[in-house]
Amino acid sequence: MAKITTKELLDAGVHFGHLTRKWDPQMAPFIFMEKNGIHIIDLNKSLKHLEEAAAALQGVVRSGRKVMFVATKKQAKEVVEEQAKKLKMPYVTERWLGGMLTNFATIRKSLKKMTSIDKLLKEDAYNNLAKREKLMLSRERAKLERVLGGIADLNRLSAALFVVDIKREHIAIAEAQKLNIPVFAMVDTNSNPNEVDYPIPANDDAFKSISLITDYISNAMEEGLGERKKEKEDSKIAEEAKRQKAEEVVEKKD
Repeated sequence: MAKITTKELLDAGVHFGHLTRKWDPQMAPFIFMEKNGIHIIDLNKSLKHLEEAAAALQGVVRSGRKVMFVATKKQAKEVVEEQAKKLKMPYVTERWLGGMLTNFATIRKSLKKMTSIDKLLKEDAYNNLAKREKLMLSRERAKLERVLGGIADLNRLSAALFVVDIKREHIAIAEAQKLNIPVFAMVDTNSNPNEVDYPIPANDDAFKSISLITDYISNAMEEGLGERKKEKEDSKIAEEAKRQKAEEVVEKKD
């Protein structure tokens, strides 16, 4: 896994926390100092926790399981969606629908509805619909795409969540906790790190900070997916060699 330095974290502004009056006391172990009324995050601890989280997520995807990316704040949406799409992982960047995890059966019904609309749009019957019906269908499809597009290919619950800003995404965190789904998250000085399994102490408001952390996590996961692919290929080669050997033994007996 590629290394990242404290200087890179510093340059991206990962160390800038919130105003001291907004702090959560549970973040005390991760705070280095106070400067001009702002808490400064200890980058050595950020680095340690980031590497631990990246290694664990690498293991999750290597085993063939999915990680859901969750970030609905403006400065995080674009970068998180881009990385999730690159990895072919599910993501939520518009709005977290209550029950996305705890009531997944209902969410799947909405996903099926989206699929059936797509199917209808390709059929001849669609051309026979009235203009108003076509408009209603396209509006419904757009609405479903906006909210559920990032999880359209999800057929079972994700094995883990990667979250930017746990205060904002508190509903997603609560649902994951209820189902014992591990949560990996960027945690700023105004949040409680004990609410997630793998907290990454970091500035979760600045684009540069979000981008650097998300890129690092994404690259680690990409490595994990590459390792999984290689393991499958090696296994296939081994199976083929075994089969050929068995055939040779049979031929010798004949």
